[in-house]
Amino acid sequence: MDETNNFEKLQHKGLNDFGRQIVRRMNELGVIVDLSHTGEQTFYDALAVTTKPVLLSHSSIWSICPVFRNVKDDQIKAVAKNGGVICVNFYSGFVSREFDQQLNYLDGPVKKVIQDSLFAVVQDSTKMKNEWEKYYQSRLNEVRPTIAQLVDHIDYIVKLVGDDFAGIGSDFDGVSSLPVGLDDVTTYPRITEELLKRGYSKKTIKKILGGNVLRVMKATFK
Repeated sequence: MDETNNFEKLQHKGLNDFGRQIVRRMNELGVIVDLSHTGEQTFYDALAVTTKPVLLSHSSIWSICPVFRNVKDDQIKAVAKNGGVICVNFYSGFVSREFDQQLNYLDGPVKKVIQDSLFAVVQDSTKMKNEWEKYYQSRLNEVRPTIAQLVDHIDYIVKLVGDDFAGIGSDFDGVSSLPVGLDDVTTYPRITEELLKRGYSKKTIKKILGGNVLRVMKATFK
């Protein structure tokens, strides 16, 4: 076995020939191409191949919160050129830079320091873990983003490329923290309220809350 060659294959970025075939076949079968979990090279490679609009089903905006899952301005423009939609993710760490920084801080070297200090007081590993979890969650709750901060991401897309390319992609089943007041689908009207407060028309709000995604679905299923 050539280990060096295998390592080089693992380091390959973007789509290979088989990956491009998959994208074409998805187009043929009417399967939406979702680029939320792709790296940048794969993102652009898929856009170069697809003949149908794409979705980013749960990705937010890099310029507001620069984390690996969020998309940059050139990517947003590329999705708009393709006719696709970017559905903003509700996860606190993708919405708020402050939350992401706090999370990284608590998961860094300070974690052991605090846990060791707690253990010195309680002298019990289970109690220490419970106290740490309380502390951890309380510190994160202090910096949970607002609904307004979430809508900033939608607003950014609309101002950059227009209202045909923004949507919502909560990721309720996959995240551990959400903006304050946005705990489940029953709270969606608060997004509508914030959009209305910012002067968005009812027509545009309908696009953002589902109309744009329906357009992509119809174009894909033809």
